Amino acid sequence: MSAGSLIRAARESVAGLPRAFWWLWASTLVNRLGAFVATFMALYLTLERGYSASFAGLVAALHGLGGVVSSLAAGVMTDRLGRRPTMLAANLATAGSVALLGFMEHPAAIAAVAMLVGMASNASRPAVSAMLADIVPPEDRVRAFALNYWAINLGFAISSVAAGFVAEYSYLAGFLGEAALTLVCAVLVFVKLPESRPAAEAGGGAAGAGAAGPEVSLGTVLRDGRFMGVVGLSFLISMIFMQGSVGLPVAMGAAGFTPGEYGLAICVNGVMIVLLQIPVTRFIEHRDPRRLLVLSALLAGWGFALTAFAGPLWAYALTVAVWTLAEIVNSPTQMELVVRLSPVQGRGRYQGMYTMSWSVAALVAPLMAGYVVDGFGAAWLWGSAGVLGTVAAGGYWLLMRRLPARGAAAAESAAAPVKPAPARAAAAAAAADA
Repeated sequence: MSAGSLIRAARESVAGLPRAFWWLWASTLVNRLGAFVATFMALYLTLERGYSASFAGLVAALHGLGGVVSSLAAGVMTDRLGRRPTMLAANLATAGSVALLGFMEHPAAIAAVAMLVGMASNASRPAVSAMLADIVPPEDRVRAFALNYWAINLGFAISSVAAGFVAEYSYLAGFLGEAALTLVCAVLVFVKLPESRPAAEAGGGAAGAGAAGPEVSLGTVLRDGRFMGVVGLSFLISMIFMQGSVGLPVAMGAAGFTPGEYGLAICVNGVMIVLLQIPVTRFIEHRDPRRLLVLSALLAGWGFALTAFAGPLWAYALTVAVWTLAEIVNSPTQMELVVRLSPVQGRGRYQGMYTMSWSVAALVAPLMAGYVVDGFGAAWLWGSAGVLGTVAAGGYWLLMRRLPARGAAAAESAAAPVKPAPARAAAAAAAADA
C-alpha cells in the first residue's frame, strides 16, 4: 500500500466524528498515560513489599470489589445527574485515593485504600461510554469505540514501559504520577466537555422520540435477558483478559523476570493495539458480530493458554500478541453491541451493568489467580483461561443467533444519538423566538 493510500485510510478513519468526541478521546488518553496501580500493584506488593501472591490477589480483588460497588451507582448517577459531573467526580476521587495509596504501609490500610481506588477509578466508565453513544451517530459507533480504545492503549503502551522502569527506582513516583495525570483529565472534562444527557421530556425529531422512551430502572436492565446474557459472557472474557495484569506479572516475577521485563512484555499489548486497532476495525466494522465475538473469545482463551509453554521473554511477548489480537476484535464489537441493546434513557444504567461485569471479574480473577498459582502452579491458570475462552465462544454463538441487524428500526431507535444539552436548549429557544 502506498503512502498516499495510508494517509487516505487514516483520514477516513477519523473523519466525520464530532468535536466533543475528540475531547472525550483526549481525556481518555491523558488518563491512561498515568495508568500505574492496576498494572503494577501485583509486583509492588510481591516484590517491593514482600507479600505473597495470595495477598496480592486479595488486594487486587478488593480493588475489583470497589468497582463492583461503584458500577451500578455510577450508572444511575450518569442517567440522573449527567455524564459530565459523574466523570468529574470520579477523576477527582481517583487522583486523591491513588496518591494516598502510595503512602500506605500497613497491610489493612493498603487493602482499604485499594478498594477506594477501585471505586473511584471505575465510576467514570459508564459515563464515558454513555456520552460516546450520545454524541456519535449509530453508523460510526464501532469506529468511535475503536478509536477510544486505541487512545486507552496508546497511553498504556507508553505508560507500561515508562512506569516499569520508574517502579525499579520508586513505586511512590508511579502513584503520584498517576494522580497528577488523573487531575489533568479532570480539568479537560471540566473545561472542554459539554453535557450530553438526553432530555427527560419529549422533543421534536428522532432525538426527542428516543429521549421520550419509557423510564428505565435497574430492574428493567435485569429483566432484559439478551442483554444480561451479554453481561455474563463479558464476565467470562474479562476473567481471561484480567490475567494480563494479575496472573501474568505474578507468574513472570516467580520465574525471575524484573518489573522492567514484564513492562516490555506487556507493552506488546499496547503497541499492537496502537498499530492495528484502526486498520483491523476498518476490516471488521461491517462484518457479522457473532463470528467476530466467537473468534475473539477463542483467541483470548487459547492465547493465554499458550503462556504455559513460554520460557524466554520473547515467548511471553508472543503469547501477549495472540490474546491482544482477540482484544482488538472483541472490544469495539462488544461495546457497540451493548449500545445497540440499550435504550437511550437507560444508557447509564445499562453501561453500569456492563461495567460491573468487568468489575466482578476484577474481583474474582485475582483471587483465582493467586489461589491457583500458589496452590497448583501457573500452568493450571493458563489452562483454565483456555476453557473459559471456549465456553464464552459457545455462549456468543448461541446468544446472538437472532440478533437484530444493525439497521433494524428498533435497534436504531434505541441507539439514536441525542444532541448535547446546550444544543437542545438552543434549539428550544430558537423555536420559542420563532
